[in-house]
Amino acid sequence: MNSKNYITPTGHQRIKDELLHLLDIERPEIVKIVHWAASNGDRSENGDYIYGKKRLREIDRRIRFLNKRLEFAEVVDPATRESTEQIFFGATVTYADRTGEHTICIVGVDEISQGDNYVSWISPIAKAMLKKQIGDEIELHTPNGIEMLEIIDVEYKAL
Repeated sequence: MNSKNYITPTGHQRIKDELLHLLDIERPEIVKIVHWAASNGDRSENGDYIYGKKRLREIDRRIRFLNKRLEFAEVVDPATRESTEQIFFGATVTYADRTGEHTICIVGVDEISQGDNYVSWISPIAKAMLKKQIGDEIELHTPNGIEMLEIIDVEYKAL
């Protein structure tokens, strides 16, 4: 958690947007509900109060998590990277395996839910590909054994 958190500008903006939404919209709404519920009297059997306090704890936990992710964020824009055949963070890589050609984008840990072809830079396939070049063959250790991959193309573009 206390190491660099490599992330693309799009992923960085998505985290900031979520943080601002929690701070400016969700949290104030829940605070109003909890305040209203507390003014109704007995809090021990007040569902609005109990749920509201629980939701506030969840929101505050998420806010702390997002702040930590942003604190250690290292924004890397693949669109500004000099064109190279070598694979680094932010690369869009086309490779071939025994089932055909596939394309993946190597992105930050917080960005992998954006699409099926996004893989984290710390995933096994990305680790195997980092610093390799077009034409290289790499061994990927999978639960089913070793799989051979051939790097076909490397591109750096805005994601």
